[in-house]
Amino acid sequence: MASTRFLLPYFLFFFSLTMAVNLTAKRQLRCIMYFTGQHPVAPPIDQLQHVTHVAAAFMRPGIFNQPGRTDWPMFSTVNDVRAKFPEHTKVQVAIGGWGDTEGFSAAALNDTTRKTFAENVARMVTETGADGIDVDWEYPGGNGEDYKQVPNSAKAWEINAYPLLLAELRAALGPSKLISAAVPGLTRDMLAFTRETVPQIMRHLDFLNVMTYDLMNRRDTVTKHHTGVELSLEAIDAYIAAGAAPEKLNLGFAFYTKYFKTEHDTCAGPSPVGCPTLLLEDPVTGADLGRSGGFSWHDTVPEEVAESFGRARGHGVYDDQQGGFYYWDAKEDLWWTFDTPGAIKRKFPLIMAKRRLGGVFAWGLGEDAPLFDHFTALSEGLSGHLKARDEL
Repeated sequence: MASTRFLLPYFLFFFSLTMAVNLTAKRQLRCIMYFTGQHPVAPPIDQLQHVTHVAAAFMRPGIFNQPGRTDWPMFSTVNDVRAKFPEHTKVQVAIGGWGDTEGFSAAALNDTTRKTFAENVARMVTETGADGIDVDWEYPGGNGEDYKQVPNSAKAWEINAYPLLLAELRAALGPSKLISAAVPGLTRDMLAFTRETVPQIMRHLDFLNVMTYDLMNRRDTVTKHHTGVELSLEAIDAYIAAGAAPEKLNLGFAFYTKYFKTEHDTCAGPSPVGCPTLLLEDPVTGADLGRSGGFSWHDTVPEEVAESFGRARGHGVYDDQQGGFYYWDAKEDLWWTFDTPGAIKRKFPLIMAKRRLGGVFAWGLGEDAPLFDHFTALSEGLSGHLKARDEL
């Protein structure tokens, strides 16, 4: 038997190697910024060291359904976007967006259409120099912007076609290119993300960007936090229960505000959380009735709500029960819901650490200009989370 005196150096070597591998794995945490045509601005590069990926949004899906396509219209070029970020940052092209579903439906229809779509996407990635794509189909199976015009029953076939489209994209792009997907945060919209489909979906994707924002929208009838902790956990847990590994999930952050018109008497009680709103959309057409809205930190505050928003910023409070910053303006019957920098930082111990998620993302970086204080809070929260995790 070999002497323990001779075995000890080997043991120490392998122990050190294992610790190094574990430490490296611990330090890997994605930080993805959507970079949009609406707000194509970024802070200085030295403030962006945490950013691992940037998703340039958007290209329209319909252009990839045309055989032989050779031009790839976007608000910028991949090279110009890449120049605004650190060298290590991967640049993806985001395809789709809210309301732009027809191109995806046409692409997913059959084997031929899926192949055409995927081959064009692969050609675009090669010719633009992108590191991959983000598939932003909102949403396969229905509940998109046109849900009143096209019933979900007419889109049910998309639920099984969605993984097939992703498979074709992976085959065309190969294993080295990134493929991610932006996916719904409301369980009512997760029509295509079931125990049967999620394992198929995850075979072809590097990660999911779970849109844990817009969790209150004009389809709702009571007030809630549009990007709150409780509803975010509900979304994350739904994907985990359906078979997604936590390290493949990214938590979404919103660099914008939302507001909704409420009833008065029923909201004037002990807490306005959960109180009735006015009817926010047309029940027949789904059209916006003008009783809700939102804007980014980079936008000019709409004049009609500027005074109310000032009160929201000055007198809003944090809900420790459901986890969200809010203000109910009794003077104008407006429910305000948005993340402050402090609310952003709370999500790291309450969600990221508890569920051991693989990363974060935000819509969108330029939406936080010119101060970038929400992005700074996200970066600081990420640093603190990494430090706490590495000390375990």
